[in-house]
Amino acid sequence: MKLFDNTEVAFALKSDSQLERAYFLFRMIQNQPMVRIGSAVTNFALKAHLPIEGLIRSTVFDHFCGGVTEDDCLPIIDNMYKNGNVHSVLDYSVEGKEEEESFDAALEKILRIINFCEEKQSIPYAVFKPTGFGRFALYQKISEGKTLDADEQEEWDRVVARFRKVCKVAHQKDVPLLIDGEESWMQKAADDLIEHLMETYNKDKAIVFNTLQMYRHDRMDYLKDLHKRATEKGFHIGMKVVRGAYMEKERERALEKGYPSPICKNKKATDLNYDEAITYMMEQPNVALFVGTHNEESSYLAMELAKKRGVKENDNRLWFGQLFGMSDHISYNLANEGYNVAKYLPFGPVRDVMPYLIRRAEENTSVAGQTSRELNLLKTERKRRKL
Repeated sequence: MKLFDNTEVAFALKSDSQLERAYFLFRMIQNQPMVRIGSAVTNFALKAHLPIEGLIRSTVFDHFCGGVTEDDCLPIIDNMYKNGNVHSVLDYSVEGKEEEESFDAALEKILRIINFCEEKQSIPYAVFKPTGFGRFALYQKISEGKTLDADEQEEWDRVVARFRKVCKVAHQKDVPLLIDGEESWMQKAADDLIEHLMETYNKDKAIVFNTLQMYRHDRMDYLKDLHKRATEKGFHIGMKVVRGAYMEKERERALEKGYPSPICKNKKATDLNYDEAITYMMEQPNVALFVGTHNEESSYLAMELAKKRGVKENDNRLWFGQLFGMSDHISYNLANEGYNVAKYLPFGPVRDVMPYLIRRAEENTSVAGQTSRELNLLKTERKRRKL
């Protein structure tokens, strides 16, 4: 039996009723029209303030999220860590806010999570999105090389100050910090700022991590150029490597605005690009890698590269990560082999986390084979338990 086929280990933490709920949910997600209709109805119901939060909580929210507050998440964090040796990354998944008070509130939330990380071995990383700290349009304007007016410059200075504050505290408390990747047309501003912070705080080891979305065909060149600059200037690179989360949106915008799509031409090209990135990073010194993947082949490859390079399973420079509620067969079987594994555990008010959840459901339907693999494993485990 291949490592990731072991459903007994994969679902050991799920009760029979949780297993049944997961099976029901993935059967729903497999139905593309239903996901589209369900997303539209949910959006409408939330905007119209219809009382559907209870229903959302008891189904999709509780499967993919840890709770409404970070304290809600603690029983799940403790259970995964004590009984499955799987760590958690607390992900405050509130999206699309545009006001300064929201950005300041997000900063306070991340600082609080860094304190959690310092106290709890089960939470090895803190994480935030660039647009959690500043307006999307501002990043976009800078990425496009346009000049900011005086008010915008002040606004950008506040964004930079939030990044600096959080990186400084993370460095002081020795808590590595993952910064998520977003849409290509705003990403350059984030990349440049994060590189500057890596140069400041990653002198001895990687504390500040950027994210590479490898469905973008230009990311390999970016990685090599960054590595060259890091070698010259003497700082470590921290990188979370993922396939990417905004594919449909990226392609549609490129088509609409008439520029070449930044996305690889097909799934195979993305897979090759992803595997090239983790291979390249595993071959370099002064690099820390967070392998964010739900792909079994890429996970096997990372394990193989680690063995080849003499990197021990529990070496802190190599972590694997999956989203809570998905790919338990990868997470728990890797952890069972002694590898460092963390689940991204989203939390936040139900209403505010819905854009994240809808994107997850749509992503699952668009990744061929992902949902059917989850379903087959759940079926196997139901049969094993004779449910």
